[in-house]
Amino acid sequence: MKNDKGPMRLVAIFCLMIAAALALGALCPPQVLAQDPPRTYWKYLSGGDALPLLYESISGNSNPFDPSHNVQSNATFDATVEIAAYAHTFSLFDRSAVATVLFTMGRLSSDVIVGGNTTRESTNGFGDPMLELNVNVIGPPAQKTIPDMMRYEPGFSVDLVFDLALPIGEYDSSKTLNIGQNRWYGRVGAPIVWQLGPWVPGRRTTLEFVPAVWLFGDNDNFGGKTLSTDPMYQFDAHLTRDLYERAWASLDLYTLKGGQASINGAQGSKLNTISPGLTLGYEINDNLNISFTYKSTISDSSPDDLRSDMFMITLVAGWHPIIEGSKRLQSK
Repeated sequence: MKNDKGPMRLVAIFCLMIAAALALGALCPPQVLAQDPPRTYWKYLSGGDALPLLYESISGNSNPFDPSHNVQSNATFDATVEIAAYAHTFSLFDRSAVATVLFTMGRLSSDVIVGGNTTRESTNGFGDPMLELNVNVIGPPAQKTIPDMMRYEPGFSVDLVFDLALPIGEYDSSKTLNIGQNRWYGRVGAPIVWQLGPWVPGRRTTLEFVPAVWLFGDNDNFGGKTLSTDPMYQFDAHLTRDLYERAWASLDLYTLKGGQASINGAQGSKLNTISPGLTLGYEINDNLNISFTYKSTISDSSPDDLRSDMFMITLVAGWHPIIEGSKRLQSK
């Protein structure tokens, strides 16, 4: 029997499904140990949910689970980091907002050379969970309805982002290698998304910046000593471009400055790190997206410089009542 609602209704539902799916495709996890993946701060319809899962393989001369990146010039660290997160979009005073909780876990090993002898240590378990709130302050108002979503273009958008880590991860003061950090730390930032050209799937281009400052409390039981860290300044930049409707790429640049650590007053070196990177993303279907990122430090010629290289896979499962409801209607 012919559908009495007519073909135009099906076309409209299909368009809404695509638009909502593309919006959810931007849902990414927030900071991952002092970095922000590209397209993290794209905006989407209020009321959406996402479950980001990340896998990272990291090596260098600092503990990858420590966002202050305290350099140990006589050590080499290798880690696999897994992060599971939950994100929810909503409207706050008519502005787009996202609340996220992250749970970090993984394995960590190190080789430390002292007096020509190498000591190897390893550990595994859960790190410090983190809470994040991201609120847009400059740009289009929150997308509360279907017409809002259909008309949306980011233009020039500025957010405020707040992160707070809870010091409840696994920590043993008798060990030099830990996944938990035994101290409070967090971040305040102002992510920027600048739309370049038309906002059409397959042709979208953005220039993105993330200036932020990290603040650290003291670890008063760092092997029986006190570890303090000065504020650390982060600046990330991304040039992203759609390759076609379901695929995109990004040229990335990550920088860190400051963050000088001291142990019982004995000061270490300050960070001055530059890490270029590349990200490739693909929308598998309406609810599932995957991206691959690689980055490596280039300003690392001195023994006191931070050396690090990282490969990351991000898988994001997202859903929204509009998408799921439209699928049910279309299937009838």
